[in-house]
Amino acid sequence: MAEPVSRRRPAVEVAVALGSNVPHGTHGRPRQVLRAAVAALRAAGLEVERLSPIVETAPLGPSKRRYANAALKGRWRGGALELLALLKRLERAFGRRRGRRWGARVLDLDLIALGDAQLRLKGLEVPHPRLQQRDFVLGPLETVWPGWRHPRTGLSVRQMRARLKKPRAVD
Repeated sequence: MAEPVSRRRPAVEVAVALGSNVPHGTHGRPRQVLRAAVAALRAAGLEVERLSPIVETAPLGPSKRRYANAALKGRWRGGALELLALLKRLERAFGRRRGRRWGARVLDLDLIALGDAQLRLKGLEVPHPRLQQRDFVLGPLETVWPGWRHPRTGLSVRQMRARLKKPRAVD
């Protein structure tokens, strides 16, 4: 029997951002939710090479709960839409429900980078369109893939983070 096409493809380096700010009935607090999500990603075929430390960050938007955030660097042998489908399937399996943007959530998985690819598909933009504005993504990403360069800007993760942290003049 032939292997599925996705398993015969060469592996591409990927970065995934992970976040949680709601406990899960089985997995526990947000930090444990992230660890369980990484185990589930591995079981589903994502070769996890590096996982950042889990950091606690302030929420964006209306949520009052602090987030546990991390990033991983891995290798994926399928297509971008297959990986996106896996991430969304895991979010649902962990109890994520469609709702208010930036609200509290058990698990949030975002595909940040897919090698040096630039994609704009229905429901998917890679690199993530708000990557450069989010220190809670850039900080963990810097620990696992500091030399990755944004394919549109040419900036490394370190450079994007430095620009984000640079004080700006107020008029």
